[in-house]
Amino acid sequence: MIKIGLISDSHGYIDQKVIDYLQDVDEVWHAGDIGDLRVVENLPRDKARRIVTGNIDDQMARQSFPEEIWVEIEGLKVGIIHIAGKPPRYAKGIKEKIRENNLQLLVCGHSHICKVEYDKSINCLYMNPGAIGQHGFHAMRTMLLFEIHNAKVQNLRVVELGKRGV
Repeated sequence: MIKIGLISDSHGYIDQKVIDYLQDVDEVWHAGDIGDLRVVENLPRDKARRIVTGNIDDQMARQSFPEEIWVEIEGLKVGIIHIAGKPPRYAKGIKEKIRENNLQLLVCGHSHICKVEYDKSINCLYMNPGAIGQHGFHAMRTMLLFEIHNAKVQNLRVVELGKRGV
């Protein structure tokens, strides 16, 4: 079993509240729009990291992290990409990537809207943790905590981190 802390859209901001939630996970995933590499530097150092870049990330971030991750964890096929749209209206080419990689879990960011939905049309769980940052139109800062065990996502929790700008 692997415990995951999923964040996105930090836009250069991370606070102690986020870091405290990440203390109890095995892996930290960041679904893009890091904004400033100091965000990554402030993540707990003893955790495995899976980080992708987003549309606001600069060349230094792009040299450090990929745009996409396709991986199998505990028997679960996972894709992490910043811009993916949402079920049933995915961004161009995303459904094809889901099918090509036989994904069971698609993780993305970009919208700043926390959403988890199983898309039965392609047999894939969609997860977007919302945004942990202060920049954007979201009202509530959010992240997701969950576990992967025997090719299944379990014990999923939405964490509300407080209102943006407060």
